[in-house]
Amino acid sequence: MSVKAKKHLGQHFLTDENIARKIVEGLSFENYNNIMEVGPGMGVLTKYLIEKDQNIYLAEIDTESIEYLKKNYPRITEESFVGDFLKQDFNFIKDGQMAIIGNFPYNISSQILFQIVDHYELIPEMVGMFQKEVAERTAAVPRTKDYGILSVLIQAYYDVTYLFTVHENVFNPPPKVKSGVIRLLRNPKEGLAGNEILFKQIVKAGFNQRRKKLSNALKILNIPEVLKTHEFMDKRAEELSVLDFIRFANLWKENQ
Repeated sequence: MSVKAKKHLGQHFLTDENIARKIVEGLSFENYNNIMEVGPGMGVLTKYLIEKDQNIYLAEIDTESIEYLKKNYPRITEESFVGDFLKQDFNFIKDGQMAIIGNFPYNISSQILFQIVDHYELIPEMVGMFQKEVAERTAAVPRTKDYGILSVLIQAYYDVTYLFTVHENVFNPPPKVKSGVIRLLRNPKEGLAGNEILFKQIVKAGFNQRRKKLSNALKILNIPEVLKTHEFMDKRAEELSVLDFIRFANLWKENQ
């Protein structure tokens, strides 16, 4: 018995055991009691995770995959499954922190990243495979074409490392693009707490007109008078570091 990959769920099952092992080895397995795997499919990562000491939770909505995993991995029970990752509030995690791992469905990859950020206080670490373009954008640095909204909003909470690239031919069915595996390690930048909404508005407005200087791109946000002559106003969004954006957002809030 095997599971048929379903296009509407964005399923592409990894078939290379060495790559599966490398992805799992990307986690530190330190300072957390729980691990949640997103989209376990037929268990290519799961088989290595259940050998660990942590509590393992599986976020899966494909009933065929759920039955396959329960049948083939005796350590997995009905209680292991938690449903749709994007709908989780994680209230069932009672003891400590939780890492996230997965060969993530490409059609919801950005949503998965933002769900992790929304719960960063609970999630110290993530290792996952994304469409290569998304992985590169998440890890991008200032003054590069890939650096944008996704880069800044994720890196405000996590240090991102691009680990390795995965070829199309190690999946069934093969996707049309290459994949990239990245690691997130929580590193909340000081000073952002309580100012997330304004921070996100500034980042999004700046990059939505990334070719314009911030003096023009941020006009829709009603720039405080004292900031109209700030040095950043003469720059484009892609020239600012994550820390620049955080400091600028805090200065903005102080002068509203």
